[in-house]
Amino acid sequence: MKTHSLLRFRSRPQAGPSDAFRELVLAHIDGAYSLACYLTRDPVLSEDIVQDAVVRAFRAFDQYRGGSPRAWLLAIVRNCCRSAQTARGGALGLVMQETGGDEDERADPSPTPEDEAIRNGEVDRVRAAIEAMPEPFREAVVLRDLEELSYADIAEVMGVPVGTVMSRLSRGRAMLATALLPPGRDRDEAARSAG
Repeated sequence: MKTHSLLRFRSRPQAGPSDAFRELVLAHIDGAYSLACYLTRDPVLSEDIVQDAVVRAFRAFDQYRGGSPRAWLLAIVRNCCRSAQTARGGALGLVMQETGGDEDERADPSPTPEDEAIRNGEVDRVRAAIEAMPEPFREAVVLRDLEELSYADIAEVMGVPVGTVMSRLSRGRAMLATALLPPGRDRDEAARSAG
């Protein structure tokens, strides 16, 4: 459990709170930036939000009592996004940033232009479907399916019970399935073929 790691740092004379913060919290900067981008639709604003969130987390680190440091940081990022949304008059949305896969995973390192066009079209379709989702469902899907947080961690980040997380995730995934499945294909059929 991460609490033990924190206690280990506090008990070592040569390591201070900065070392513990660096190991426990800063390891999750990429996920924090990713969440901010999904929620703000603005990469530059996301950088500012993550910087603000890290400063807030560092100032409050002496109050950190264990649990998932990733969920703790993402909750702070979420709150900073909410503050930015209020300051900008509610103009936040969601943007998915495409990341390149490992080169060893691709059979052909140089896809054809046709393959690239098809892939870009699919990415744009998924982006549009996620952007169209209402915020509570979009947030649950991003935290679970893209950031891979546990239900308990998502509940902590969102400040809702685990049952609410599960409900929002289920409804969000259903919205995505409806938006992304080819016309005439049944959602149950898609679930059977995926499982």
